[in-house]
Amino acid sequence: MNTECEDPAALVVLANFESPLAVGAREVSIQRQWSQQAPRKLWLTRPGDVVITPVPISEPFRRYVAERLGTPRNSVRVVTLPDTPGLPMSQALKGQGLLRPLRAMVRDAPGARLLPTALDAASIALAADLDIPVLPYEAGRPRPDVLRAVAELNTKSGFRIRAGQLALRLPHGVVCTGAQLGRVIGELLSTYEEVVVKPDRSAGGHGLRFVTRNDRSRPAPPPHSRWVVERYVADARAVSAQGEVTAAGVEVPYDGEMRMSGGSFTGYRAPLDDLPEKTREELAGWTRALGRHLAATGYRGPYSLDAVADRSGTLYALECNVRRTATTTAHALVTRLTRAGHPAPAWSTGTVRTGSRLSFDRAVARLDKAGLDFRPGDVEGVLLYTDRPKDGRGWRYAALAPDRARLAELEARLTAALGSAQGGPKGRN
Repeated sequence: MNTECEDPAALVVLANFESPLAVGAREVSIQRQWSQQAPRKLWLTRPGDVVITPVPISEPFRRYVAERLGTPRNSVRVVTLPDTPGLPMSQALKGQGLLRPLRAMVRDAPGARLLPTALDAASIALAADLDIPVLPYEAGRPRPDVLRAVAELNTKSGFRIRAGQLALRLPHGVVCTGAQLGRVIGELLSTYEEVVVKPDRSAGGHGLRFVTRNDRSRPAPPPHSRWVVERYVADARAVSAQGEVTAAGVEVPYDGEMRMSGGSFTGYRAPLDDLPEKTREELAGWTRALGRHLAATGYRGPYSLDAVADRSGTLYALECNVRRTATTTAHALVTRLTRAGHPAPAWSTGTVRTGSRLSFDRAVARLDKAGLDFRPGDVEGVLLYTDRPKDGRGWRYAALAPDRARLAELEARLTAALGSAQGGPKGRN
């Protein structure tokens, strides 16, 4: 199921990466960093759609996406917001006088629906201002209690409570305040060699810290902040499964291994086909159980369950993300580009660093010269997943191939063609 690509109505794609669902409102720098990925939302669009983005989208990238999707150039309208750190996008639209022209665009697209990256109060307010429904809610928009449930599950503490009720296996851990954090870390380190310290509301590994018994320093956050301290599961692989809640029920469209570096997410590889089958089945079962709970609250849409598998294949749930994540757009893109009649491909995302700064067109030319540039009708290749990076060197990509062995070969060729060191190596959970 790909809600983004299967709905016949026009989409108003809201790239609201600066959402309080993911991190605290004061985390302006990381929100700005994540917002640089907003151009990737173009991969979800069709002619007549609208994209609302917090960062400009270059003409070369717009041209590139249209050519790879086989859609007319400039058939998607882009609304770019001025830099408004800490301000919800719906308020920024009003403050910059952009709401009225956006309403006119929506009137030109009867039946349009809003597709937010994060389902938060500000995105629902924008849907109300535009008088359009939110995809994929049958009743038009989610109830306030759905938003509260989503906000709670996007915290580490909220997830631990729900996971316990659903009988998901968790690493031993404690929820505490900033004032209690030092004591809690010390108590857990009396039992375990290493612990993971996590801000209660965070995403992508932001703010996460590993602490060992030999560490003399201890974090000293604000006393009323909230934290989770967990046993570190050594030598584990970071895995996840993606769920989708629809009116018809719960599905698990894909699973994969997360590429991590220092606890931060750097990429993904799917499907997850080299763990014990019982481990993969357990991950899918946990994901369905979480989805049934979400369905009961009235939630509709995607969510993910993140976990680690230790050397024996024992699975431990870590957190869930009840929103569109770093993998949902990539999976929708790969599914869209895979022609009928072909088996589901293996695919991956990551970052490759070039030795020198490149323009967007120059980076594409290097892919083309190496025989890696994906074109409509191909069954394998590499795509530049988002716009030119600010430094011109750290290029995000999506790759697809008929199987995992061929995918690994493409990524090796990509590193040789574009850069000096591929991002996204396996690392600590």
